[in-house]
Amino acid sequence: MQRYWAKYLLPPGCCPVSAQAVGPLERCLHAHFPPSAMSLVLSQKTSMVGVQEMVAPLIFANLSYSSANQVTVHFINRDGERLTATAKEGESLLEVVVNQNLAIDGFGACEGTLACSTCHLIFEKDTFQKLDAISDEELDMLDLAYGLTETSRLGCQVCIKKSMDGVTVRVPMDVSDIRRQLEVGKQSKQ
Repeated sequence: MQRYWAKYLLPPGCCPVSAQAVGPLERCLHAHFPPSAMSLVLSQKTSMVGVQEMVAPLIFANLSYSSANQVTVHFINRDGERLTATAKEGESLLEVVVNQNLAIDGFGACEGTLACSTCHLIFEKDTFQKLDAISDEELDMLDLAYGLTETSRLGCQVCIKKSMDGVTVRVPMDVSDIRRQLEVGKQSKQ
């Protein structure tokens, strides 16, 4: 399968996109460019050549936009490996991990629907205190998480802010996916 040019033009961490996979290209572009630029690209998408012709100028025209809104985030995975990613303000930490294909196994199994706790992250105390308030739904999911700490949050519920530049978050050693526990419970009753 021929690889699409976007892997060479978009910021590091973007997945290479094949000519047959327009959806991943759209997701990747949405992560790096403002909606006003994206509407032009998506309205012109009659073919991959059309997308290339429309996107290439936008990539070069928007480099200053994208770098001005970028925040560096460090993740410590279960193996103790430090993974560094750039994120756009407003992205959730789950989106950062998924969009940049970071090496964190099983992270975000429910895709941010608050149906699991696989995106459980542990923050440093000073960072945790600056985060937005936690919802009751998030607290309910965290109650089921392994390795819960006073500074635990779900990555799907924490959105990047400029003030988070350089933050380090840790992935707990153990993960609990409540969906699997519910499936096992249903099967044992049958």
